[in-house]
Amino acid sequence: MKILNGAALAKKIKSVLAIEIEYLVKKHERAPKLCIVLVGDDPASASYVKSKKKSCNEIGILCDLNIMPFSTSQDQLLALIETLNNDPEVDAILVQLPLPKHIDQSVILQAIDYKKDVDGLHPMNVGLLNISNDAIIPCTPKGILSLLKAEDVSITGKHCVVIGRSNLVGKPMAQLMLRENASVTVCHSKTRDLAYLTRQGEILIIAIGHPNLVNADMLKEGAVVVDVGINSVDGKLVGDIYNSIDVTNIEKKAAAITPVPGGVGPMTIASLLENVVEIYKKRVIK
Repeated sequence: MKILNGAALAKKIKSVLAIEIEYLVKKHERAPKLCIVLVGDDPASASYVKSKKKSCNEIGILCDLNIMPFSTSQDQLLALIETLNNDPEVDAILVQLPLPKHIDQSVILQAIDYKKDVDGLHPMNVGLLNISNDAIIPCTPKGILSLLKAEDVSITGKHCVVIGRSNLVGKPMAQLMLRENASVTVCHSKTRDLAYLTRQGEILIIAIGHPNLVNADMLKEGAVVVDVGINSVDGKLVGDIYNSIDVTNIEKKAAAITPVPGGVGPMTIASLLENVVEIYKKRVIK
């Protein structure tokens, strides 16, 4: 079984971006700039934004972190977003999710200038993705596709089964695989006989956030498995296909699999950096 090493590919992508950014800064006299907005003190969210900021700094992307208290009102957050939208030095904007419950997430995402929407969640970018135009692609699906292509996984004509229908991963992932000429089935919490469908998946992408969701009996022989889930089991980070009893059978049956950690996670960060640079280039290269 082949391990799809996202960490190694992400390192290569960051190295290439660092060289490109150095050239762009010399030519255009400013570095790409990302502004991250964090509302509240959720430990997981704080850890995520710290990692994103660190990765930006490593390759020459300016990264401003705007930390707002949990009590921040929706209007206050909207005012900050408007300021960032209008700032010519800000190329990309990221509002870390989830937001506190008193703030309407959809209103906030729609308020971000879609041309600066680095997560690709604005309705305009969602629509552009659906009609195969020039959209900003959500980072996790983009990273998964980059990893599959880098590992020479054939996609055209394959049956891809996506478990999960979130706006962040499942839905855009399905659209990307359709664009690559795969036949796509999307499964979710209301799907009947999940195992019947997963056994048909030549490429199986699991993004549900539930450990032990899939076991060896649910895999097609020779399937390529992409595990997006990050869960904590007995203090250990594991994915959605994690099964301490069945792991040997999973390894025997799958042709390739992403590890957790070290698979999709690093590719998500690398794709975020790519999106920032792509947005920057559209703004400075006339």
